[in-house]
Order: sequence, then C-alpha cells, then structure tokens
Amino acid sequence: MSQTMEDIPVLLAELRPGREQPYDWKSSCETWSVAFSPDGKWFAWSQGHGIVKLLPWPLDKEHLKPQALKAKNHCFKITDVKEQGSPKEKILDCGQIVWALAFGCSSSPVGWKLWPSSRLKASENNRTYQLLATGLNNGHVKVWDVHTGRILFNLSGHQDVVRDLSFSSNNNLILVTASRDKTLRIWDLKKDGKLIQVLSGHIQWVYCCAISPDCSMLCSAAGENSVKLWSMHSYTLIRKLEGHQNSVVSCDFSPDSALLVTASYDTTVIMWDPYTGEKLREFLHVCLQPDLEYSTTEPQLSALRSVCFSPEGLFLASLADDR
Repeated sequence: MSQTMEDIPVLLAELRPGREQPYDWKSSCETWSVAFSPDGKWFAWSQGHGIVKLLPWPLDKEHLKPQALKAKNHCFKITDVKEQGSPKEKILDCGQIVWALAFGCSSSPVGWKLWPSSRLKASENNRTYQLLATGLNNGHVKVWDVHTGRILFNLSGHQDVVRDLSFSSNNNLILVTASRDKTLRIWDLKKDGKLIQVLSGHIQWVYCCAISPDCSMLCSAAGENSVKLWSMHSYTLIRKLEGHQNSVVSCDFSPDSALLVTASYDTTVIMWDPYTGEKLREFLHVCLQPDLEYSTTEPQLSALRSVCFSPEGLFLASLADDR
C-alpha cells in the first residue's frame, strides 16, 4: 500500500536544553521523563542537571520545525499556537536529578498559604489548579504550581531515588510515589502533603506505579519479577501477579480500568484482568528488520522499558532497547 506524504508522521519539534554542548557531556545530563498535563495545555520535560522545563502546549512557532509548519493533515494546527496573553514557559530548578514527572489538577486551592493572592483570584474563573510533581534522586518529591512555577511542597521520607509518580484522576490530589527504597508512599496534597500510608512488601527496587482511572486500585512493579495490586480504599494488598521472568519496569491501566498491562526486561508485555489476576495475553517485543521475511536468523528480542494504552484504550505502545 502506497503512503502519501500526508500519512507520514511529522516531527513537530526537537527540544534541547540550550546549554553549551561540553556541559551536556557530563553525567546527570540525561532526560529521564516527559509528561503532558491532563488538560493538554502544558508539556514538561526533565532537561538534566536538576532542571525541568514547562512549556505551554501547543508550542509557539519558534519551537517548531519547518516541516511541522507545512503539515496539512496533522492533529496539531498552527492556528492553535500560543496566543497573546497565553502562559509563558517556566524553568524549575529541582536541585537534584529528576527521575519522574506527573501532573495533577484540582478544583480548589492546594497549599493556599503559598499561592499569591492574584493567582487565587484568577483561578476563581477557570476553577482549575494545575500541579506538577517531580521525583528526585535524593528521595524527595517537589510539587510545583504550574501557572506560577512556585514550589508548593517538598515531600520527604523516601530513602532512595523516586522512580515513578501517579496522581489520582478524580481531582482529589492523592499522590503515590515509588522508590528504590522498595516502598510506595501515599500523600494527600489537599492536607498540605500529609503522608497517608507507606506500602511495603517489595524486596527489590520499585520501578513504577499506576492508579487505576476509577481510583479503586494501585499497581506497583519492581525488580522481583512480580506485580502487586493494592486497594486505594484500605491501602492493603489485593493480590500479587506472577508471570514475568525478569524485572517489571512499567505498568498501565486501560481507560476503563478493566485491563492492566505490564512490561518487563524479559522482553514481554502481559495483559491482565486486574479484578481476577488472570493472565489474558502475552506479547513479545520483536525487533523487526526490513528484510525479515527473507532472513535466515532468528528475530531479536529486546528488553522492554515502557508500555502504555492509547487514550481511547484501543492500542498498546511499547518501548524497548532495540532502538
């Protein structure tokens, strides 16, 4: 089947830190995490060296590549670029390597004593408060006001790197943090960042966590090849899912919370029924070569790094080391 130019994916932008190149040859320059806000109006990325950049989305023209401006059949419309009076990009200095990013939102002020009065008054109109949580190398989690770039909370308690973060989707601002210290911590940001619960039971680094969209369950995955499901009501263990042969490094719920997928260094993605623990499907991430049909060698399997559902829940995307 022939492919027209309009069918080819368009690279909109290639974002770079803007530092001198020799500076980026040093350690700690890696980009470990990126995230879109739930309302699609902000994009955050960790630039390395403890810096996170917040960009209003869609991007303005100065960030776009020439081919993006010429694209005709793309969901990104150039007429959507930043208008006069739109928010400006912000630089957040976290002071530590940033491993994880997560957006949250609320219809009421959070840490209201720290919000400028002008911001509180402006928010009375749009009724939305956007927050960004950053998981850091020293075990801290810093939570920022997206609109002002000011820090609201500095949550401490983890004893090692915070590898992943997950906000509840019901605007209750419950934040779950997963750490290399083998624990998960649950925080209530509406109560000034109060620690609600510490979940223990993993015997290896906790790589990832995900709250189900219906906010009934929490999934956590770690280096001991298994996945744990926890109740978000009682904060107790519901069940343990076993089937992977290596560290489980990524997990995601379908938009209706009916399915759970997990990705592992063992090169597989497993689809589960989270309510019964039944393994429904298993997928291998195979490195497909252009001439695979005529190849005499076996397909190469690659360790997986990430998996996620598409927003409508019809597709899965997986990321592996096969480049």
